[in-house]
Order: sequence, then C-alpha cells, then structure tokens
Amino acid sequence: MGPRIEKTDSIMDGISLFPAFIHAHKPQLESSAVPKIFWEVLHKKLQNHLFDAGLTFQMVHVSYEDVEKDRTDPLWKLFVISEEGISAQDSSQIYLIDHAWTYRFSEARNGLSRNSSLLNRMYKFMNPEDDNKTEEEKIEFVLSEMWRYNTFFSFNVNSTSIEERMPIWSMMDEVGSSINHSDEPNFRTVPFLYLPEGVIYTLLFPIKNVETGEEVTRDFVEGQTNDLKKRRALLLPWQEANFLDESFEQIEPDEDYFLSGHISESLPEKVSENIPQPKLKVYTQYNFVYRYLTDPDFEIVDSHQEADILWLTSHFKNFKEFSLNKPKAFVNQFPFENVVTIKDLLSIVCRRKAEKKFDGETLETFPSWLPTTFNLSTELIQFVAYYQRREQKGLDNHWICKPWNLARGLDTHVTRDLFHILRLPATGPKIAQKYVENPVLFERADVGRVKFDVRYVVLLKSVKPLKIFVYSNFFLRFANKPFALNQFDDYEQHFTVMNYSESTPLCHTKCADFIPNWESQYPDHPWITKIEPRILEIFKAVFEAATSVDPPKGIAESSQSRALYAVDLMLEWKNQEMQPILLEVNFTPDCKRACEYYPDFYNDVFRCLFLNESRNEVFHEL
Repeated sequence: MGPRIEKTDSIMDGISLFPAFIHAHKPQLESSAVPKIFWEVLHKKLQNHLFDAGLTFQMVHVSYEDVEKDRTDPLWKLFVISEEGISAQDSSQIYLIDHAWTYRFSEARNGLSRNSSLLNRMYKFMNPEDDNKTEEEKIEFVLSEMWRYNTFFSFNVNSTSIEERMPIWSMMDEVGSSINHSDEPNFRTVPFLYLPEGVIYTLLFPIKNVETGEEVTRDFVEGQTNDLKKRRALLLPWQEANFLDESFEQIEPDEDYFLSGHISESLPEKVSENIPQPKLKVYTQYNFVYRYLTDPDFEIVDSHQEADILWLTSHFKNFKEFSLNKPKAFVNQFPFENVVTIKDLLSIVCRRKAEKKFDGETLETFPSWLPTTFNLSTELIQFVAYYQRREQKGLDNHWICKPWNLARGLDTHVTRDLFHILRLPATGPKIAQKYVENPVLFERADVGRVKFDVRYVVLLKSVKPLKIFVYSNFFLRFANKPFALNQFDDYEQHFTVMNYSESTPLCHTKCADFIPNWESQYPDHPWITKIEPRILEIFKAVFEAATSVDPPKGIAESSQSRALYAVDLMLEWKNQEMQPILLEVNFTPDCKRACEYYPDFYNDVFRCLFLNESRNEVFHEL
C-alpha cells in the first residue's frame, strides 16, 4: 500500500517481450548495477508475479530470553536453506521482494491508524513477543522502530512537481526485512520500478557464493561513504558505537567547500557608481512586480536587453559579462549571496559572530541567536558526538532535519530519535538543526497557544560600505494546532508555512493588529521597544559576517547589485528572556502577501534601492 507510480503502457503494450522489457528498464538496471545474467529471469518473474524466495530462504526468530536485548539487536535472521546453496553465477538466483508498506513520511501515522491490519502486521514483526499494547502505543512504537527496517527510493516520475520527487519510504515484506547488515555482505538489494504495472519491488541477488545454512546479509549503508568512521556512525541504528570521545567542535571550511555543488559565477569588473536616472525601465520575471510596481518613475518593459533593472527569480551568475556589456544597469542579486541563502553556508557565516564556540557545561553553541547546526554529510561525526554528549547530560535532543537546498518545509523531519536522523542523509543533503523546544507561543482565540514565526523583508543595497534597510511591516505565520513536544509528524502542530496547500487553513494577521494583541499577552516584552531592536541587531550581524570575508566565502561588492531577502525568525524562552532565533534567509521570496497588504510595497522597495529614497516610517536603516 502507499504511493504508486503511474504505469507506462506506451512502451510495453500487449505481450511484454524481453527486448521491450530491456528497452524500458535498462537505465534502472544499469544504474543499480544489477548483473546482466539476472535480467532475463527477472523479466520472467515479473511477468508471472513469481515470488519464490520462500523456496530458497527461511526466516528465523531470534530469542533473547536469557540475555537483555539491546534495541539494535536483530529480531529476525534470514538463512539459505536450498541444499545446493547459491551460486552468484546462477542466472536464476534473483528474487522479487514485495513491499508490505510503502509511504511518504508525512502520511505514515495516518496510514497506520486507518489500517489496523497493516499496523498489527508491522508491530508483530517489530515486536513479536509483546502484544499487550493499545493501538496508539503500537503506532508510536512502529513509527520509532521503522527507521531500523525501512528503505527508500526516489524516481524521476516525469513530473515537474518537487513534491512528487520527494523520497518514498518502504518496508519490505517479512523476508526482505529479516535480512541483516554485514560489512562483507553476500547479497544486494535494490529498488526496482516495474513500469507496466507502476509497482516498485526490491530485487535480491547474490554477490558471492553462499553455502546452505549461511545467513543472508546486505550492506545497509552501501554507497554512502568510504570513510570508516562515518560508516560506523551511519550504522548506529544496527550497531552500537560510542562517539563521546570525538570532538564536536566546528571549524570553518575552506573555499572549496563554498564552491562545491554550487553554480559557478563570475565577479564584476570595476565600474563607476550608478547614478539614479528618471523613468528606469524594469524587466521582471515576477508577476507581482509587474502588477504592483506602479510608481511613475519606473516603467515595465518586456525585453531584458532594453531594461535598466533586471528583477529576476532565476539565479543570475555572470556578473563580469553584465558589468562589461551593461555597466549602467542593475540586477536584483549580489555575487555569492548564496552564503546566506543556502542553509548550511548561512550557519557557517553566522558563527563568525560568536565570541566563543560553545559552553562546556550547557553545551549551548554561539551566537545565541543561531540554532546549533550540523551538515549531516560533512559534519556527521561532530553531530553524533554532540548528540551523544547531550544525551549523557540529560539535555533536550529534539532536532529538525531539512535539505539545505530546498524550501517550503519539503522533506523536513522533526525528531529526537538518532536512528531516524541517521537514515536521512541517504535521501539527499541535509542539515540537522537544534529544534526550538521551548518556543514563545501566541494565543490564537480560535485554536489556543501555537507556534509562530516572523518574516522581515531585508534590502541589501551595498556591501562596501554595508547598507541595509529593513521594511517596517513584518509578517506573521502561525501553526494551526496547539504546540506540544509530541507527534512531530503533525505538520499543522509544528510548522507555520500553510500557504502551499489549498486544504490547509491559513491564519492572516497584519503586524499592526498583531502588536497590540502581543503586548496584551506579553506586557513585559513590548515588541517595538524590546523585541524588534534585538531582531534588527541580528540582521546587521548576519550581513556583517557575510561581507567580512572575500568571495567565495562572502558576498561580493557589486555597484550594479541590489537585493531583497526574506528573513525568518522565531522566539525562544532562554532564562525567562525572549531570544530571537534566526531560521533562514530566503532568495527571491514570495511577496504576494506583502503586495496584498501594502499595495505600495514594491514602489517603496524600488525607490529605496534604485532612487536612494527611504522614508523612515517605511524602512529601518541599519
């Protein structure tokens, strides 16, 4: 059960012959390194739905009656029972493993609660010796333990939707889920999408000869790393290991790190400072600029060649060519601004403002307004060491894990389960960021005390000298359910971005209405005189840090560049004080709500950035 890939009929209509099968599936088979000797037998088994693993293998339940079982100890093992054993050169030795449960993470809880037979099947396999639990207890147990058993796959399903390309998790049937890890495995398992049916199976095949009675094993972290220490960390869901002696201190990486995986870009040639001209021509890719920029000193044009201002939503990287060919024109991006708009780089940049790295007693990292953040690819060992140190001290260990290259809460997980966290890097680049476990809450009359975050629009006008303006009107986003440190897969309880789903209620509040309501709830923490000044200090610190180092580790100066960012924050209780916490800086943010609330939004922004006019009632100048 679960997500199903749309089947493909055009290639393999009618009787599915082997050449047609190969034509359709060869890219999958080759990318998964399935040996060619198995392809024809695989085709026959798929055509005939032949699941014959039970004739060759046998599951055995492992009993721990006389010893205390650790969470990582296996409950099941799979053994070869065929009398002649298995030869890796025998073309018949490829097996279809069905999936008992296929799901997207956000739907896992609902899937279990709606299907009692699935829940009982999963629970009985994961905890065969204890059936005296309520349904809710079983659900929580399965949601915790599934990270030791599930696999994931992600296929390009010819969709432009990012959501549809998100990882899909799967539990193999009992046979497949009984296979344990080995550093020297004798089998491999790979996911396989059978196009005529749109069904995903797991393929099981040997990579060495196996004797009868020998256990079937696979490498649970195959292909993730060659580093032995990282492998040991990634294998923690199945093998205990202690990282308390490892350092969790974070050191700023070299220039290669800032350049790796990012689009190359050039720096501008030196050009003279642009002098504002009347009736600037604007070419824009953003519909709301087209609709709301009504100031008579600006004119929207359809061609970027004749424009004085390029307001783009796509990445612009060729600043050298731009400075030579259009030296009097502007663009709404700075060279190497990705040091603040990409999540892992932002955390590195902000740590430049720390007076010390961490407190040895509380393990708090600095600056206090930056959540403790680790890159789960490059700082995996430091993260595990830090996590285990917090566990040892009895400190809160809730983390939010998110891709550093995606937005809108996609593929984001909140958990305190280390096993869960360690499974996520395999699905794509992730950061682990300390979850704000004690947020300042806002009382919604219709819901109760909920999480909320604050978005400010920040304008970067110049790097040298640093000129920053902050739009006075800020924006609020609220969760739809009362906050509690539980059910972290409940999006409406733990997240505040509700404007990407038509079925999700969205709470709108203007800042002018929010402030008196806020100050009635928190009279000792007035927004304008106490909270906002601290937020503005953070913005200044971020851009000071981001411009204090030359590119590629810092934002470069460009007299032709102007930029608008959206900066998101939360408030956290720390020692009875409200500490603003920086969440992220957003590239080309959605300003639909700003335009609808304040129709002169883009008129004010453009006059500030391009005509050197910034009214005090509209902007804070930092």
